Amino acid sequence: MEEGAVDLVQRSHKIRLSPNNKQRVYFAKACGVSRLAFNWGLAEWKSQYESGEKPSFYGIKKKFNSIKKDQYPFVYEVTKCSPEQSFNDLDHAFKRFFNKMSEYPKFKKKGIKDSFYISGDKFSVKNNYVKVPKLGLVKMTEPLRYSGKIVSATISRKADWWFISITVKIDEDDNKSENQAFNPVGIDFGVSKFATLSDGAVFENPRITKKFSQRLRLLNKSLSRKVKGSRNWYKTKLSLQRLHVRIGDYRLDAVHKFSRSIANSYSDVCLENLNVAGMVKNHKLSKAIQDASFYEAKRQLTYKCKAVHEIDRWFPSTKMCGDCGSINDMKLSDKVFKCDCGLELDRDLNAAQNILRQGLPSKLVERQALVLQPSLVYETGLWETRN
Repeated sequence: MEEGAVDLVQRSHKIRLSPNNKQRVYFAKACGVSRLAFNWGLAEWKSQYESGEKPSFYGIKKKFNSIKKDQYPFVYEVTKCSPEQSFNDLDHAFKRFFNKMSEYPKFKKKGIKDSFYISGDKFSVKNNYVKVPKLGLVKMTEPLRYSGKIVSATISRKADWWFISITVKIDEDDNKSENQAFNPVGIDFGVSKFATLSDGAVFENPRITKKFSQRLRLLNKSLSRKVKGSRNWYKTKLSLQRLHVRIGDYRLDAVHKFSRSIANSYSDVCLENLNVAGMVKNHKLSKAIQDASFYEAKRQLTYKCKAVHEIDRWFPSTKMCGDCGSINDMKLSDKVFKCDCGLELDRDLNAAQNILRQGLPSKLVERQALVLQPSLVYETGLWETRN
């Protein structure tokens, strides 16, 4: 890299929109066009493949463009980015399938993850407004957080609310913590305690879903008793969707507070490369693991902290003695780590300190340096400090 060159990274800011009825209709239509293009392309790919041809996404897209004027004239009522991006998404989905990274692409359903894409050169943002092609100005509930080159935007629907996620290219260090002093920390994620730090600080699991479990149960029960497709059925379904959005917002907010506290307090963060997908397969712990949002916490720490060091998921952080290094078998019910060498310590704290040592092999972190004086202040459950 040339001297003085700036490292640019992409960051997204998701903002709730305040559309009027006309704009809502446009958004719904654009989502429908996006879904139509994806499903048409998938059906065409399958048809060509089954007839012995070798499908090409360039050819499929070209064929769609040749028939859309006669068969789907409503496509021209929305931005052209909507159908074009769907073919790119389908191409990407098949590449992931052929590389054994995901399952065979499925047809999209109306009302499930409705969204459409706009390229950066087709829209503009000014103050609290975004100018959408073939629609005009749409009000946003807050201004764009980042300043830089706008790359793209995705407008999506959750319940009856519309959101825009704007991707911007910014300087890599713009969103990093300014903490310069070498102050490393190891983090052990868990279910009963969301995170235990190597200096003794503990973040309890906020258990957002559990707090709303009764309301969820009542709405699900009410929905099951309604006639599907009736007005009351749609009203109850909307209430249930809104509650799920609210739960997701609470969960995301809690993780943001956690990651910002860590980024502001520590220079280097060491954590395990957890197999979250495998952990969720345990039906006894799946709900608690999904509620904890380990993957989202790791993602946020990666872009907010100065340095993040991952250790192998098979490293025996829980079973290893922090003093002598011996491996001791432990049950899930064992809350205290005990070793023949005399060490007796909370199992999660012992794991966090082992993660710290393993994550920083080039910098010798002795036990004497692991002072149990938490460097941050937090509230149990929902933590202080917002991104």
